[in-house]
Amino acid sequence: MTIVCQNCASRFQVDDERVSARPGTVCPECKKKLGSSSPASEKSALSVGGSPATEGRRGERTPPQLSDAGGKEPTMSETERFVQMLAAVLGQVSGNGGASPAERPPWSQRKVLVCATEEHRQRMAGMLTQASYHVFAAVDTRQAVERMRENKLDVVLLDPQFDALEQGAAFVVREVNVLRPAQRRRLFFVLLSPTLRTMDAHGAFLNNVNAIVNLKELDELVSVLDHALRSYNDLYQDFNQALKLAAI
Repeated sequence: MTIVCQNCASRFQVDDERVSARPGTVCPECKKKLGSSSPASEKSALSVGGSPATEGRRGERTPPQLSDAGGKEPTMSETERFVQMLAAVLGQVSGNGGASPAERPPWSQRKVLVCATEEHRQRMAGMLTQASYHVFAAVDTRQAVERMRENKLDVVLLDPQFDALEQGAAFVVREVNVLRPAQRRRLFFVLLSPTLRTMDAHGAFLNNVNAIVNLKELDELVSVLDHALRSYNDLYQDFNQALKLAAI
């Protein structure tokens, strides 16, 4: 049996028979009498090592564990894994010399849907056709919705007064809003407004569109649209390059 003196903390081995036969055993170091509670078994904390109060200095902090309670390495969350994958993709893109995304081939015309009143419809369609756009001019709400569902459009131009009796503008906006984010990013939505300023970024944000063209400035429609599309493609340049998508 291991004996620990409560006075001087000396430890020594004593036969069990001697302890039971001589209850008045004294410590050989300090000559103090050992109490009945001083014997400690081999499985006690004192027999195994130091007490928790003496194992480390005050102020020391236990280093963080790299494993969980089961001894396994902590698993990476889905968000952390996605961030690492995206960083790796962007790193590969930056290592390619910063090449610009693939340009639209000259023979690939942008498909434009014009949803405007009869007063402006033909004029806008003619201007865009001369600028090498593939133009669809919707006469009513049914044609506009069918075009949006059947054709992969690049640009949609909407006049708030389009087919007012059938609430055409509301139906066109609904078709845009139900698009999935990946589809919505590939559609350039332009509001034709009689009051808002052309290229008003704040107004475009509030109306959930990509650009605004004032109806009084339709003569500049092609140049404004080209400028807005160029800025939009520059904004998504790295994103399109990572996904290997051509500019709109």
